[in-house]
Amino acid sequence: MKRQIPNLFTCGNLLCGCMAIFYALYFQLELALCCIIIGAAFDFCDGLVARALGVSSPIGKELDSLADCVTFGVGPSAMLFHYLCRLDTPECIVGWGEDLPFAAFLMAAFSALRLAKFNLDNRQLTSFRGLPTPANALFWGALVVGLGDWMEQFDYMIFFLLAVMAVFCWLLVCDLPMFAFKFKQLTFADPENRLRYGFIIFSILLVVGMAIAFDDSLMGILTGISADILAYILLSAMLSLKHA
Repeated sequence: MKRQIPNLFTCGNLLCGCMAIFYALYFQLELALCCIIIGAAFDFCDGLVARALGVSSPIGKELDSLADCVTFGVGPSAMLFHYLCRLDTPECIVGWGEDLPFAAFLMAAFSALRLAKFNLDNRQLTSFRGLPTPANALFWGALVVGLGDWMEQFDYMIFFLLAVMAVFCWLLVCDLPMFAFKFKQLTFADPENRLRYGFIIFSILLVVGMAIAFDDSLMGILTGISADILAYILLSAMLSLKHA
């Protein structure tokens, strides 16, 4: 029974992903985002519990990747798909513009490819190569829920979002080193821990600042989360250039 405890958390992640897809299909994007966030909490806990109990297993690793693919791959893709369907179609693509939102599901395919590479890459035991799927999912979920109404004002927003999505698809599978929040010990003396603690504090302050700056506090919080993911990518890129 002890070996199955981490798998219960992983299955909780998978169930959250299925619910996120369901809510996205019925255009309840706020609930879909909530499911993705809860799934991310389950995803964090399953590895933590497995290490604490000393019961890591190959089955758990494969199950975790499957759950992540659903929750952090198909889930945000469905959210982006239905948001793109809501946008006005520019006159220049009348006739085939209705099919353009389906491109959002490329993100699910690249997420699956990223997870398959992650399982085979021994360099990612303490850090990441490429953007982690939970970070990608949180970015898109927070973006479409937080700034969705504002982005609808722009005529060619569908092209911009698909271009940004293409960049994020590349980030998922690229070889860019990105730091991970995998604490071997909690001491502040560890240089890697100082980076992690510093970024966590920065992220909280950014979200709080956005919540205060925006008239709608929820919109500010979600915008802050998306900004945190962008800051994470930029900081990782800067550290990679520094150590190159």
